[in-house]
Amino acid sequence: MARIAVIGAGMGAMAAAARLAVAGHRVTVYERAETYGGSVRRLVRDGFGFDTGPGLLHLPAVYRDLFVKTGKEPLERCVELTQVDPASRHVFADGTSLSLPNASRAGVVSALDEALGRGAGERWAAFLNRARDAWDRSRRPLLEEPLPADVTPFSRDPYPALRTGLLRRGATTLAAVGRRELGDERLAALLEGYALAYGLDPAAAPPSAAVLPYMEQTFGTWYVRGGLRALADAVYERCVARRVEFAFGTGVTGVVERDGRAAGVELADGRVVDADHVVAGAPVPALYRDHVVAWERQDDWPRFQTGVASGRMTVCLALRGAREAGAAHRTVVHSADPAGERASLAGGGPLCARPTVVVLRPDDAELRPDGGHEAVTVTATVPAGDAGAGDPWGDAAAVEAFADRMVEAAAAAVPGLRERLLWREVRTPVHTGEETGSRRVPGPALAGGGGAWLPAANLSPLPGLYFAGGWSHPGGGLAHAGMSGALVAGLIVEGADFRGSR
Repeated sequence: MARIAVIGAGMGAMAAAARLAVAGHRVTVYERAETYGGSVRRLVRDGFGFDTGPGLLHLPAVYRDLFVKTGKEPLERCVELTQVDPASRHVFADGTSLSLPNASRAGVVSALDEALGRGAGERWAAFLNRARDAWDRSRRPLLEEPLPADVTPFSRDPYPALRTGLLRRGATTLAAVGRRELGDERLAALLEGYALAYGLDPAAAPPSAAVLPYMEQTFGTWYVRGGLRALADAVYERCVARRVEFAFGTGVTGVVERDGRAAGVELADGRVVDADHVVAGAPVPALYRDHVVAWERQDDWPRFQTGVASGRMTVCLALRGAREAGAAHRTVVHSADPAGERASLAGGGPLCARPTVVVLRPDDAELRPDGGHEAVTVTATVPAGDAGAGDPWGDAAAVEAFADRMVEAAAAAVPGLRERLLWREVRTPVHTGEETGSRRVPGPALAGGGGAWLPAANLSPLPGLYFAGGWSHPGGGLAHAGMSGALVAGLIVEGADFRGSR
């Protein structure tokens, strides 16, 4: 039985902790905050409840596998999962509205043809076929296997280039794929919306980000009754049931190194805790910034998605009046100023005058005081910013003005929004940084882009130290974080011979 210290109680770290405890190890999780879940938080006020992090789940099989492997109760006995149908409603800048069914390729083609004109569905289907090729080429190495020491093969993009005459011409970004291959500004906006949902700038993300709409439209979109925080509750309770110990309000200030390997952790109160293995579930950039983990030679530092610099802003809306029958759970209201949005995300302009917003309206009695009210969240992908001069989140008036613009956009998805509004709470990337250690939202691992979209490997350069969570392989998103926990547990239990999930 090994002693294992886990830094942070995010979803990936807890997934690793539960698996390691079941394997017979003694696991203690040290979390500087007073709760678990990382970015999967809940805001509760006046009987209203809001997810302030992710609000929907993709690839629930990841958590089904976690619960099967760590106990007798399957996931569905611990949380109530429902498929969201329609998967999403879209409102485009020209006023066109479109609803996409959940996990139905034929249904998506039909809906696109009906809303955008004949041929739109065929163009989208052809794009998804190319995205499927990229998925098939990258799924196992980028989701199910530890990142190898030599990541050179991942610098090449797996998305197949279109043939033009006798030559194949490849786009260099996801936004370029949309402009070149989809033939309709609304289809291009639809594609970019999937990237924005993961905190990615479509004008910078590589074409391989095409796997994101493919993944969602193939495997479906799910909601957890009570909000995604209920999933974090269930994972935490599974850890406790497997005798994982948690020390909340206990920050880790350093990793102890002895004889060339990790041998424990230093706590903020000065104590040193010995361990045979250390799992770092905190954001990898923060571990270096705060000198928790450091090496003398900078060349030894692992990568941590240098291409990702975006954050998330959320506006929680408490509304009077019941949610109307047939309302879509998720509506994406696309930007009328995509160029301005791209410039803002790239750091080359002010906050966008008209951002793309995602409006979530769960029909969930647990998140409202009664049937005569509704809890709505509105989110936008925004520049993360940095503390100091030029920080877009340092100006309170500018933040409130941007929130006003987000709510104005959300009115296209919520009838009578302005008249129904009781109060709102605004959460910026600053809140994300306070809760998780980083303002940025980590993206999923993506091939291409010269390797800039690869997260830190699960195996660190220091033997005995492992990285789990959204900033480590295979990257951000609830499903990806859960996969990172499985990979780390496999590396510790099976050692160097571990070749990934089977």
